[in-house]
Amino acid sequence: MSELRFDQVTVRYGAGSRALTAVDGVDLVVPSGQVVGLVGESGSGKSTLARAAVGLAGVSSGQILLDGEPLRRRPGGRRPLQMVFQDPYSSLDPRMTIGDSIAEAVPRSGAPRRQEVSRLLELVGLEADRAPAYPGALSGGQRQRVAIARALAGQPDVIIADEITSALDVSIQGTVLNLVRSLQRELHLSMLFISHNLAVVRYVSDFIAVMYLGRIVEFGPAADVLADPQHPYTKELLAAAPRRGSTTLLDPVAQLLADPAAQAVAERAAQVVADAEPADPHHPPGGCRFHPRCPIGPFVLADREHCLTIDPTTDADRRRHRAACHHVAGALQPVTAGSVAKEDSL
Repeated sequence: MSELRFDQVTVRYGAGSRALTAVDGVDLVVPSGQVVGLVGESGSGKSTLARAAVGLAGVSSGQILLDGEPLRRRPGGRRPLQMVFQDPYSSLDPRMTIGDSIAEAVPRSGAPRRQEVSRLLELVGLEADRAPAYPGALSGGQRQRVAIARALAGQPDVIIADEITSALDVSIQGTVLNLVRSLQRELHLSMLFISHNLAVVRYVSDFIAVMYLGRIVEFGPAADVLADPQHPYTKELLAAAPRRGSTTLLDPVAQLLADPAAQAVAERAAQVVADAEPADPHHPPGGCRFHPRCPIGPFVLADREHCLTIDPTTDADRRRHRAACHHVAGALQPVTAGSVAKEDSL
């Protein structure tokens, strides 16, 4: 078990006017022996952050630490981080047997490779005699089990699972999630579990981090974030989940304004959200990056121009769940540009 820490990590691609900052100053901790679920829509930077952790994407600034030390290979060639990729059809070499694929990741020291392959196959719910089979002979769920076994073969300190159920049939997703949860508990793994599906994340995670346009906008214990989300974007994700029932994006507005004009404001918020274009990641909005889509932002409430220019991530640590929002928890008092830095925690 080890702690994985992202310390002001930034990842940029390209240069000039088409440069893209896919990950922008991310601070995130995966505690030892815990699962952090990282959730956000496509293009938010989740997979780029994962690829940076395992060395598949260069870090432009900041650092990634394991137990407070820079990442480096362990004795015997053991890699401290291992990644399970989204697509089980492309993550395994079709020309290699599944036994050879797993054996390739086993460190040079330790148990004999054939014995270790058998143990790992049984650990993920596959029969040891499947080792001579090729990936093409397996179902998608079985291939993902092999990919998990291959990741465990490297004896990692941290597992990074990137959308590992999204390419699977719905009927198979549950069995893979049950496997991940049971393995994590049995082996006390530290894990960064990435998904765009909040229902999936809530099932396996101890903590939830919400990412939007390259930044973490909310982080906290899973039960707390799900029961009392602070950031409007988190509320949007929860509103889209089937279990939210009647809760909608407009609930923050209803909580904020308890006067006869509340309905008109709610209608305006609905229109703003409906009309908002997807943000261009090459040219993200200034101030709060969510403000063009925010149902309690400056395009709905006229006294919130500060959301256009003042970045709420700079003082997010003093808010509940480190929410990157000037108006978390339905604050009743309007925040002015001069008072944002002095606003009490909510």
